[in-house]
Amino acid sequence: MADAVERGGAGGHAGVIGGGGRLGAVRILLWALAAVLGVRQAAAVLRVPPGEWLSGLDLPGSLPGSLYGAGQFTGTPFAGLVLKPLAGLAAPSLEVAWTCVTLLLVAGVGLVAARALPDPVPRRTALLAAPALVALMMASLPVREAASPGQTAVLPVLLVLLAVFRVPGGRPAGFLAGLAAALQPALLLFAPLLWLTGRRPAARATAVTFAGATALSWASLPRDSWTYWVEYLAGTGLGGAPDSLANQSLHGALLRLGLSGPGEIALALALAAAVAWTGLRRAVRYARDGQLLLAVAVTGCVAVAVSPAGWRHQLLWVLLAVAGKVGRRAADRRVWPVAVVLAMSLPSAVLLPNLAALAPVRDNVLLLAALAAACAVPFLPRSSPYWRRPVPTAYGEPADARWSRIPLLPFWRRVNSRPNLLLELLLIRVGYSIYSHIRAAAPTSRSLAEGNGGQILGIERALGIDIERAVNRAVVDTPWLEAFFNFYYTSFHFVVPLTILAVLYWRRPADYRWARASLGLATVLALAGFWLYPLAPPRLMPGLGFVDTVHGVQDLANPSYGAMTAISNQYAAMPSLHFGWSLWCGTVIVVLATRRWQKLLGALHPLVTVCAIVATANHWVLDAVGGAAVVAAGFGLVHALSGPRGLKAAVPGQRRTAADAPDAPDAADAPDAPDAADPVRTPARSGHP
Repeated sequence: MADAVERGGAGGHAGVIGGGGRLGAVRILLWALAAVLGVRQAAAVLRVPPGEWLSGLDLPGSLPGSLYGAGQFTGTPFAGLVLKPLAGLAAPSLEVAWTCVTLLLVAGVGLVAARALPDPVPRRTALLAAPALVALMMASLPVREAASPGQTAVLPVLLVLLAVFRVPGGRPAGFLAGLAAALQPALLLFAPLLWLTGRRPAARATAVTFAGATALSWASLPRDSWTYWVEYLAGTGLGGAPDSLANQSLHGALLRLGLSGPGEIALALALAAAVAWTGLRRAVRYARDGQLLLAVAVTGCVAVAVSPAGWRHQLLWVLLAVAGKVGRRAADRRVWPVAVVLAMSLPSAVLLPNLAALAPVRDNVLLLAALAAACAVPFLPRSSPYWRRPVPTAYGEPADARWSRIPLLPFWRRVNSRPNLLLELLLIRVGYSIYSHIRAAAPTSRSLAEGNGGQILGIERALGIDIERAVNRAVVDTPWLEAFFNFYYTSFHFVVPLTILAVLYWRRPADYRWARASLGLATVLALAGFWLYPLAPPRLMPGLGFVDTVHGVQDLANPSYGAMTAISNQYAAMPSLHFGWSLWCGTVIVVLATRRWQKLLGALHPLVTVCAIVATANHWVLDAVGGAAVVAAGFGLVHALSGPRGLKAAVPGQRRTAADAPDAPDAADAPDAPDAADPVRTPARSGHP
C-alpha cells in the first residue's frame, strides 16, 4: 500500500525538460502570464498604505499583548507566536517581504503539484502543467486574498505537498504535515490519510508535531490559546462574523441559511462527520489507485468544508482537484477544470444571476465546489478504459473552403456531437455577465451621446428616413398598438434567442455550434460600437418630443435618468442588439427550418422588432442598420474562419498527414490517442496551414 502511495507522486515525468516548437513557445508564454499576474497581485497589495497594512496584521510587538484583541487576526495561536517577531519590522519592508514570499510560495505549490501528476503523463501536460497551474492560482480568489496581512493559507498547502511528495522518510514528512496542521487545525485530517495509505510513521509524526506546537502555544500564549480554542471554537468568528460570505464552511453556510443555536451545531457536526467519512474514503481510494495528488486535494477540500471557519483564502485545494479526470467522452474532459477555474477566479454574481431563489447557491459557490470535489465528482480510476482513451469527438466531413485566400483557423474544427450542457450553460452565463459589465462600463457622457444623437438624426434627415417621431406619435395615439409594441419589446429579446439555441442544442448540435459562434462574435463586435460611439436614443434626446412608451417619462435634466441607469448603460444604443439578435434569430430560422410557415415566422420576427424599437423611441433607424452590420459580420467571420456551415473546412487540393495536424499527439502523448477499436472514429483531417 505504501508503494502505491509513493508511485502516485513518483514524478516519472520529472525528467521531461525543455520543449521544442510550439510547446516550448506556449510554455514560455504561460510562465510570462504567471509572472504578469504575480506582479499585478503584488501591485494590488503594495498599493495599501503601509500603516493600514500593518494595522491589518494586528500583531502586538510584545508577548504580553493579545493576538485577538481587535478580532482581525484569524490564525492559530501557534501562527501568532511565529509571526509576532515580524511586528517589530518596519511597515514598508514587511509589506514587500510578505507579498513576495506569499507569491513565491504560490509558485512552489504549482511546481510541486505539477510534478506530482499520476504517471503516465503526456509530454504536453508535463511541460505545460506547472506554468498553467501557477497562472491559474495567481488569478484565483484564494491567492488574491492570501496575500493580505496575517494570512498564512498558502504555506500549509505547500508544507503538505512537500511532506507527501518531496520529503523522504516518515518523520520529516510528518513534521511538515504537523506544522501545516498547527497553522490550520483542520489539516490534521491528513494524519488519518497517511495512516490509511500505509505511511504510519508519517501519520504519527504529524499528530505529535501538531500536539507539540499547540502545547507550545498554550504555554507561551495561554490567554490567546483559550480565546482561540474555547471562546471562538477554533477561530470561528475571528476576522469576521461566522455567517459572513468569507466563511465558506458547512457551519458558515448553515448560519447563512438562518439556522442557529444547538440545533445548528448538531446539524453542522453531523454533516461534517458525513463529509469527512465520505471524503477520506474517496481520498484513500484515489491514493491506492496511484492518484495521490487528487487524494491530497480531496482531503484538503474536506478539511476546509468541515472546519468551523473555512475562509476563502484556504480553498486553494479545490484548484489542485483539477488533477482528476471526469467523463468518458473527450469533449467532457474539460467540464470539471473549466467549472473549477470559473468558480475559483470569478465572483459568484458573475456565475449566477441575482435571483433570491439562487442566493443559497450563489453565496456558497466555493463551498459547493469543495464539497463536489470531496464527495460527489465521479473521478475516473486509472483502471478505467476511458482513463487513457476517452471516446473521441466526431467531426464533420472535410469540405473545400469557398474563400481560399482567407486563412482558416486550423484548430476550429466543426464538431458534430452535442457539447456538454453544463459547460455551455457556464460559458453562456459568464459570457453574458462579462458583456453586461463591459456594456455598463462604456462611456456615458451625456453631451457626447446627445451630440452623436444629433449626428444620427442629421444623417437620417439627409437620407429621408427620419421616421422615428412620426411612428412614435402614431403608436402613442393608438393604445392597443402601443401595448403590443411594448410587450414585444420587453418580452422577446432574450426568450427567442435562448429558445432557438435550446432547440438547436437538442435537435441539431452541429448547427448549434455554428449559430452560437456567430451570435457571440456579433455581440463582441457590438461592444466595440458601444465604446466607440455612445449614442442617446430618441427617448433621451431633449426637445424632440419623443415619448418613452416602455419606461415612462424620463427626467432629461437629471443625468442619472432615475433607476434606469442602474440597470444598463442607456447610451449603449449603436448598434441595436435588440434588432441584431432578432435578425440573427430570423436568419437561423430561415436557413434551418424545414417548413414554410416556420421560415415565415422567422422572417417576420426582425421586421416586427425593428418596428417595436422605433415605435417605442428606444432606437434610431440607423441603430438597426448597425445591428444588421454586426450580425452579418458575425456570420461572415464564422464562415471565413471555419468554412461552410456544418462542414469541416479544408484548403482545396491540399492534403494533410497526421504529423502535420496541429493537435497530432507526439510520442509521449500516445496514451491519450483514441482507441482503434472504438466505434466512434475521428476522420483524418485535410486542413489548412
